[in-house]
Amino acid sequence: MLELRNISYRVGDTALLDRVSLEVHPGEVLAIVGANGAGKTTITNILSGKKTPQTGDVMLDGASIRSYEPSALARRRAVLPQFSNLSFAFTVFEVVLLGRTPHQTSASADAEICLEAMRVTGVEHLASREYPTLSGGEQQRVHLARALAQIWHPNGDGDRYLFLDEPTASLDLAHQHHVLHIARDCAKLGLGVMAVLHDLNLAAEHADRIAIMRQGTIAALGSPDDVLTSENIEAAFDISVMVTQHPHAACPLVVAVPEEDIDLRLAREEQALNETIQQLLNE
Repeated sequence: MLELRNISYRVGDTALLDRVSLEVHPGEVLAIVGANGAGKTTITNILSGKKTPQTGDVMLDGASIRSYEPSALARRRAVLPQFSNLSFAFTVFEVVLLGRTPHQTSASADAEICLEAMRVTGVEHLASREYPTLSGGEQQRVHLARALAQIWHPNGDGDRYLFLDEPTASLDLAHQHHVLHIARDCAKLGLGVMAVLHDLNLAAEHADRIAIMRQGTIAALGSPDDVLTSENIEAAFDISVMVTQHPHAACPLVVAVPEEDIDLRLAREEQALNETIQQLLNE
């Protein structure tokens, strides 16, 4: 199990994370949701080792990740970052092959794994294309293939983990669901998957657990049915919503209430209040 224990992270006087504890379990998809600036990406950066918390620790199998060799961690953790800047004219295959760097396997074995990861993410036909010539969505799927190639096979080191930071941001509707189906397939194979998502309905449909973040803390954590309530969502996102049952999936469906409906509701509430006051005055 991978665990955050009482993590705090500050930039100047601003607390991006404030005493956060969270577990990522093998065999599950954990979705992290919340408003902009709530701390979602900071959690990803700390779990992946990109940032070091000021307080608390990250534990892997009960031991601090500081006790592990970087190469051993790289064979067990892979991350798809929110942004991936790569301006060199590498081919798509060469970019995916970077994921095999922590491993000491043969060139033929690495090539086979990379090609399979590219097939899974639907970019195998782009293998010889230069990476900078791709669209944003294609680049995102190439980097997903790279991350998958990094942790493709169990290697005897322990459970593997995949971190996805806004993996659907630049993808069309079909590819959004495709990527999250890949995440679910990884979980079925025993990987622990954590995905930062903005779309609450994608989180509801594909995640086993959801953590709602608010101002650097975890405001709610649990199953989609338990967490995605109108009260939790309105508190975290400052928007009125209606939560119903999804018509085709066993999960909640979140619908934002249009602003005009909010105004109408407020007007009705004000009218009802005025009528109550008038009745009291007339008594």
